[in-house]
Amino acid sequence: MNFIRTKISDVVIIEPTVHGDDRGYFLETFRQDKLEDFLGFKLGFCQDNESKSSYGVLRGLHYQLPPFSQTKLVRVIEGTVLDVAVDIRKGSPTFGQHVSVELTGKNKRQLFVPRGFAHGFIVLSESATFAYKVDNYYAPSYDRGIAFDDPSLKIDWRADINRLQLSQKDTKQPLFENAELFSFEDNLYA
Repeated sequence: MNFIRTKISDVVIIEPTVHGDDRGYFLETFRQDKLEDFLGFKLGFCQDNESKSSYGVLRGLHYQLPPFSQTKLVRVIEGTVLDVAVDIRKGSPTFGQHVSVELTGKNKRQLFVPRGFAHGFIVLSESATFAYKVDNYYAPSYDRGIAFDDPSLKIDWRADINRLQLSQKDTKQPLFENAELFSFEDNLYA
């Protein structure tokens, strides 16, 4: 496995080693020991999730507030998505900045999205199967979001925003400046 820090060093791209031949391929999709060694702290993933979406579906930008904040380890099994993580930790040197990474069934890349980040993705292929691990259970009363099209975030979703498929929830998210956020000083992994 290869671990690559992005321009926001807490967000990490993981490139697994793929072993393939004429029969197909094999890869380790998760190695807790290697990821924890790289990050320097312990993880406690407790749930795996999967979704299938069609072209133009945008899910996000989502997060949960403490004490139910979540770390996510995301990947695409089939198709192509543009995956986005936004730093929403007030006081962080990268506050309000984002990382965009193309994840595909072919490149097998994964994205580690730590607590204190809003997360979302858009499907760029005909369909995509998206899988991810979380380290805290879904807590509806702590669930929050930010408007995916907030101009202050300057996210290029690489799609016609007027033709997106959005949930009712994602059409009503607040602008970044009005969202409930995290503090950079909080130890979100304590």
